[in-house]
Amino acid sequence: MTNKVETSNHRDLQEYSTLELAQALAERLAIQERDWHRLKSNRQVRALELTIAGLVFLIKGQPTEAIARLNQATNWLDRSISAPPCPGHGSQKN
Repeated sequence: MTNKVETSNHRDLQEYSTLELAQALAERLAIQERDWHRLKSNRQVRALELTIAGLVFLIKGQPTEAIARLNQATNWLDRSISAPPCPGHGSQKN
């Protein structure tokens, strides 16, 4: 017996283009401003955010932009890059 919820969700997803689905996922995975300090150094979160951004660019036919995002995602995962300090942190204001 087919699950009506699964069938309904599948049908609903068919109403959206591949680009729209990828953009919705990119919005979902993007670090929100209120979470930036907490998640800016989380390697998995940053890699996910950049990977889906790369996918969006690839779907849009912009392979150069896709490669840049995918390379950054790989760099987060292999620990070759880290988050820079936030502007103003550690500096004295007079």
